[in-house]
Amino acid sequence: MNYLYTLILVLAMNSMAFGQARYVMVIHGGAGTILKENMTPDQERAFREALTQALQAGYSQLQAGKSSLDAVEAAILVMEDNPLFNAGKGAVFTHEGKNELDAAVMWGPTQAAGAIAGVTTIRNPIKAARAVMEQSEHVMLTGRGAEVFAASKGLEIVEPSYFWTKSRWKALERVLRRDSLKTQLDHDGNNQSSNIALTNDYKYGTVGAVALDKAGRLAAGTSTGGMTNKQYGRIGDAPIIGAGTYANQRVAISCTGWGEFFIRGIAAYDVAAQMEYGNTPVVQAASAVIEKIGKMGGDGGMIALDSAGNMAMPFNTAGMYRGAVTESGEIEIAIYK
Repeated sequence: MNYLYTLILVLAMNSMAFGQARYVMVIHGGAGTILKENMTPDQERAFREALTQALQAGYSQLQAGKSSLDAVEAAILVMEDNPLFNAGKGAVFTHEGKNELDAAVMWGPTQAAGAIAGVTTIRNPIKAARAVMEQSEHVMLTGRGAEVFAASKGLEIVEPSYFWTKSRWKALERVLRRDSLKTQLDHDGNNQSSNIALTNDYKYGTVGAVALDKAGRLAAGTSTGGMTNKQYGRIGDAPIIGAGTYANQRVAISCTGWGEFFIRGIAAYDVAAQMEYGNTPVVQAASAVIEKIGKMGGDGGMIALDSAGNMAMPFNTAGMYRGAVTESGEIEIAIYK
């Protein structure tokens, strides 16, 4: 009986964190090998403060009676302007030493969506994605065309150098050095596992938000700089509706991780489909999709929020920057597994 009582108590305590409350916004700031032993107290504090600021920005929109789409945009703007995150100002570098940005938004009530991909001069890609949704007849614009469109709508255009940060540049240099070592290891048949270890942790980094407004409407948004050392105009899952971003009247989802696998698994829509056709609760649906992604060989995570205010944050990496705010304004932040 004592053992059973202890087990029940532990489960109850665990449910208190991201558990029984009615949530109105959930955010993520990327997933990957995020270990407490590799994080200084100042770094951890900076991430927690940044996630809190993003939640506060989104929550203030909801409290003012604005739409969930306004809240999603407000939260993501905070993260895009913070170099801690791989989106906007903190975007990682491509193999050619450029910053190429992707973003998407989706409005649950009508399933309207907008996305941009491969842009280099739009300060806030999430604003451009929303402009595509609301002010064009298209869903996705890419590259120079997206930049011209954004400028025509009055969005802030910056020099590509705006996105340069020392930490991201050093990250590219590290990957290039490791790629050089990987090329050498490729000639040694005994080092296949080393090859994977050298490259596998550069797939992650995205920001996203999902929200539920006072009218019961859901929205989702995702923004990213992609993966360090990406090549050939690569586009990941974030701007692809149904892969990295999705929302309908039942649920809103934003993903982060190794985008190729989330595209192949149609990850975000898979959650919505399980909920619609199998009447599966959001926690189980989201967890099942991340498990499926893992079995395919992919790593990452997602956030999901349903129309009743239930949320899920599954991931299969060592950590995921994440947070949520309840209907009453209580903010909860987590980083590690």
